[in-house]
Amino acid sequence: MPTQSRRERARAERRDLILRTARELAESEGWEAVTTRRLAEAVDYSQPVLYGHFKNMNAIADAVALEGVQELTAAMRSAREAGGLRALAQAYLDYAAEHPAVYEAIFVRPTELAFGTPESPSPLKDAFEEIVAGVQPFAGDDPETLTEVFWSALHGQATLDHSARLRPTHRKTRADLLVSRLTGS
Repeated sequence: MPTQSRRERARAERRDLILRTARELAESEGWEAVTTRRLAEAVDYSQPVLYGHFKNMNAIADAVALEGVQELTAAMRSAREAGGLRALAQAYLDYAAEHPAVYEAIFVRPTELAFGTPESPSPLKDAFEEIVAGVQPFAGDDPETLTEVFWSALHGQATLDHSARLRPTHRKTRADLLVSRLTGS
């Protein structure tokens, strides 16, 4: 048994190294720079070793996305508990700005992850439920639809901010205005 658990630990460590390296490459050079050849060289394993962990590059990006959405959810939860919906909105936008490649993996890149279905991975459901928790007090009888509208507005701001289409000095003001309109305060 000890040998098996050592093998399992080594496999988990390799997987973590692959994901960490893919994320670092994507954050520094963009997802187009993350290829199996480049990743294999960076982690000092052969491409077949990568394929032993992940089916393809999209599977690697999806795994980075799932890790990222867990981080985003934790940031939103902490912010919401401390400062309500306004703080949640700011945490969402801050995460998108601080981790653009991870945000892209979660919400922009083509993915095989199912969003908004009963089969969605639990980290995706948890993220949505965290936004619902912030919106619910202001939602009336349809909190999920209002959550989708709110989330869409935040995503639009994050995407437009990333592509430098909006005034960077007004990011907080835009988020505050969105929350004010939604909450009536």
